[in-house]
Amino acid sequence: MGSVRPIKISPMASSAACFIGFCSVLLGFVVGIQASHVVYRDLQSIESSPKDHLPYRTAFHFQPAKNWMNDPNGPMVYKHVYHLFYQYNPYGADWGNIVWAHATSTDLVNWIHLKHAIYPSAPFDINGTWSGSASFLKGKKPAILYTGIDPQRRQVQNLAFPKTLSDPYLIEWTKPPQNPLMEPINGINSSSFRDPTTSWQGPDGRWRVIIGNKRGRRGMAVLYRSKDFVHWTKAKHPLHSAKDTGMWECPDFYPVSVEGENGVDTSVIGKSVKHVLKNSLDDTRHDYYTIGTYYTNKDRYIPDAGSIDGDAGLRYDYGKFYASKTFFDDVKNRRILWGWINESLSREDYIKQGWSGLQAIPRKIWLDKSRKQLVQWPVVEIEKLRVNGVHLPRTELKEGSVHEISGVTASQADVEVTFELSKMGKIEEIDSNGLKNPQYLCSQKGAAVEGSVGPFGLLVLASKSLEERTAVFFRVFKSQNKYVVLMCSDQSRSSLREEPDKATYGTFLNVDPLREKLSLRSLIDHSIVESFGGNGKACITSRVYPKLAIDGGAHLYVFNNGTSSVMISSLSAWSMKGAQIKYL
Repeated sequence: MGSVRPIKISPMASSAACFIGFCSVLLGFVVGIQASHVVYRDLQSIESSPKDHLPYRTAFHFQPAKNWMNDPNGPMVYKHVYHLFYQYNPYGADWGNIVWAHATSTDLVNWIHLKHAIYPSAPFDINGTWSGSASFLKGKKPAILYTGIDPQRRQVQNLAFPKTLSDPYLIEWTKPPQNPLMEPINGINSSSFRDPTTSWQGPDGRWRVIIGNKRGRRGMAVLYRSKDFVHWTKAKHPLHSAKDTGMWECPDFYPVSVEGENGVDTSVIGKSVKHVLKNSLDDTRHDYYTIGTYYTNKDRYIPDAGSIDGDAGLRYDYGKFYASKTFFDDVKNRRILWGWINESLSREDYIKQGWSGLQAIPRKIWLDKSRKQLVQWPVVEIEKLRVNGVHLPRTELKEGSVHEISGVTASQADVEVTFELSKMGKIEEIDSNGLKNPQYLCSQKGAAVEGSVGPFGLLVLASKSLEERTAVFFRVFKSQNKYVVLMCSDQSRSSLREEPDKATYGTFLNVDPLREKLSLRSLIDHSIVESFGGNGKACITSRVYPKLAIDGGAHLYVFNNGTSSVMISSLSAWSMKGAQIKYL
């Protein structure tokens, strides 16, 4: 067992006094996600020097050796080989010159990067090969639908097939002469017509696909049907639309089983499943989803009561996570979610470092027992990288205390902790206005602000004296005689550097803290922290760039800055080996 060193923090302690009582929070300027389809003509004017920024390169997250990466495209498993395609700029660390790069894996952890699969080569995609999805036709034949940019810079939908079906690595791809298959006619906005989904078959045997679109401020999923996957006809009505939501990028539409955690094929329909419609909102740069019913007789999707479209709706992840895509893994009967994590640096800084963008650890995704939300958890294969585990026995975490978790490589770790709140004194009250914006609440009630029950949780990528730390924590409130659990990721003190975005993220966690334990898992990988609260009911991903807490200078702590003690019922942490990455 690794040692655990308790540190009692007092208000007079100079290095960590801000954990008791009030402490001013230094907020960095906010750098949002650059629009997916902005082109910077002076891309190469800033010299790239990736060797100067190695502390922020990840060890077990998916990323190319250099340059820009954004949306995950066409993930699938074929002949027991996992495939991930992704939007990539071969020539620089900013968006532009986009191709479909391609990597394969047998375990979703270790990857082989292959040559580019789809790239501009014909009039229908000469100005860009943008996002799309993979589907399986009769005989388990893969097919990719993707958005191409034609000479008039219209967004059109194209088809690609593998050249050799016997090749499990699907290295060569061909484009049939019928391209483009779907064009922006009959009033469709040619600059907002992109990102076809995985296709599904209805009861009539015809294929369906939806494409992201907008009409004015109304976002919509335009529906097409086909008998042969080549000739497509636009439906009279969209599958679904919502006012005041703007452009729907990278839509995803799939069934989830109402019982258990197993995934189902995208074409499954009936009473055994609910359906999920996810959209990446161009206005907010976040991924939102609703859960509802797909009416096959009308080809319409209707969200369940309480499942809301747009910015007030549910999100996969309440931090950095965009342009996501799922696929059904028929080898292990699960649905897997990929998502793009962008940088929190200025454009100048990420171009200088020579690379930009990560993919989140792939997540298994399923319907919660309540049938009102989804649950996510890192794929089990990632646990094969765990080494040198340390385990903390049942421990009381008293008011104002910080315990360092020694014995793990804190810059490259996986930590799971479970808290119990058997006794709670006076609870902070919160009114209905406070329930409207959990991110704002987290920014006002950060880790440095003492509460009654909380904040308590983890300090990750922290410096020895806590000048730098990213706090991932819970805080309990009471509203209308009900307990409300807030989950936050506080980056306000994540770095002494001034340039990075240090926004604070947050969401409410649907658990009863008196009847359920509060669990938290964080995957820490140099400049990314993926956190899962309530066994995956809430997820928050952060990008951080410490100045001191890098490599061996990083530390890991569990803390409680509330006036009520909390019980650690279990805590385990592991160092993580690096994934094996090869380039062919």
